Amino acid sequence: MNLLSDPIFSAEGGRRLNLPGLFAALACDEVRGFPRLRAHQRAAWHMFRVQLAALALDKAGRAEPPQDEADWHALLVALTEGVAGPWDLTGPDRTKPAFLQPPDPGGLKWEPVATPDALDLLITSRNHDLKSEIAAQAAPEDWVYALISLQTSEGYGGRGNFGIARMNGGSSSRAMLGLAPAGPDGRPDPASWWRRDLALVLRNRNAPTLLTRGGKALLWTLPWPEGRQIPALEMDPLAIEVCRRIRLVARDGTVVAERAASKAARVEAKAFNGVLDDPWAPVNVKDATPKTLTLGEGGRFHYRRMVDLLTGGYWQLPLAARLDEGEVAGNMVLVAEALARGNSKTDGLQSRNVPMPKRVRGLADIRNRIARAAQEQMAEIAAADAALREAVALYAARGDFETVGKPQRQRAAAARERLDATADRIFFDHLWARIAGMDEGDDALAEARANFRAVLVTTARDELTRAFDAIPCARIHAPRARIRARGRLEGALRKANLLEVTHA
Repeated sequence: MNLLSDPIFSAEGGRRLNLPGLFAALACDEVRGFPRLRAHQRAAWHMFRVQLAALALDKAGRAEPPQDEADWHALLVALTEGVAGPWDLTGPDRTKPAFLQPPDPGGLKWEPVATPDALDLLITSRNHDLKSEIAAQAAPEDWVYALISLQTSEGYGGRGNFGIARMNGGSSSRAMLGLAPAGPDGRPDPASWWRRDLALVLRNRNAPTLLTRGGKALLWTLPWPEGRQIPALEMDPLAIEVCRRIRLVARDGTVVAERAASKAARVEAKAFNGVLDDPWAPVNVKDATPKTLTLGEGGRFHYRRMVDLLTGGYWQLPLAARLDEGEVAGNMVLVAEALARGNSKTDGLQSRNVPMPKRVRGLADIRNRIARAAQEQMAEIAAADAALREAVALYAARGDFETVGKPQRQRAAAARERLDATADRIFFDHLWARIAGMDEGDDALAEARANFRAVLVTTARDELTRAFDAIPCARIHAPRARIRARGRLEGALRKANLLEVTHA
């Protein structure tokens, strides 16, 4: 089965396409989704398609993606020097490359892998969140997605199982941050997003780089002698990595996989901390040695992290997250996605889509405006949080001002988490309104501020009432405790100017 000729990929409406046909359909805006694609594979699949198409077009000296399947077939075959074998899903000759499967150098110990999900990235260490080895009736397409996910996004998985070069260490992850055209449902539109990022990387193909434009690109096509590594600087900036030794074989009418360990990572890139011109990777430039974003165990794309990425002086926005010149029309979303990772395990897919309204994107000095408005909102959240914490603590102390301490304040943890979750959910909608208000005048800005503060006040009051039911308090003390707790909450909210909306 060959990706260039066989209809492997399913699209909406029951269509089945080979890889050149898929690229042609994307260029013609005829693809709205991939029904068999799993959520954690989305980012890797998008980045792979953009990198591959850009490499093919650049090699041919073309700037626009063709809309004809035959053209794409020729472009992709040219990438592998006219040989179709590297596009085979199950290459019969193990000494030659197959799709994302480096040649077998011989002398390795191969172990069987029964299903694509067993080959794919490990989602949980205890098999709770997403069951493993359940894809017994897998289609070839499932193996393709699993291969792409593993080979281009995996981290360190124990002895002999190394990760990709484009991440800050083996326990990190390959994060994706980028702007995407939105479809009618407000989510990224696959075809428009692919065309947008493809055009973006091609326009920036001549940007300064430490790597080698035209260097090693399809790493699976290269020999992999045991112990040999590819120097990172010899790679093309858009190179498609392979970090594991994998071979797929056809057996009794089905596809199964085999894997083997390696003595070293495929790419020698430890000194770069993942900073290898990845168009989607945010880079932290705080220290002398820059490094790509790590979404650690328990990490997520909270509003604080998103604001930091968008405005923080320590972060360099990746190419895909920057608004290109003339790119104002239409609805767009800022997509942030990564697997949170720990030591040899993952901690779940973390994903966030933040709508970026046209009018906000078109404002001058947008990054400074975001920073200013976000700092205002975060200060208001902090004030509401402190008021709620002290009010709940006072109730937990039975209304006794003198006995409020750390144990009582700890009783407010659940209420504070729910307040923060509400703030996180509404943060960016209100942020854009506040930024627009800065441009429209005092009345509009005052209204935007008041609306956000009103939500915080209402939520804080509701959470205090909920705490009255959740925290034990002797009946004899409860009336006094409630009155004093409410008084403390209202006083703190008033002092922080969060109650101005109630006097409008």
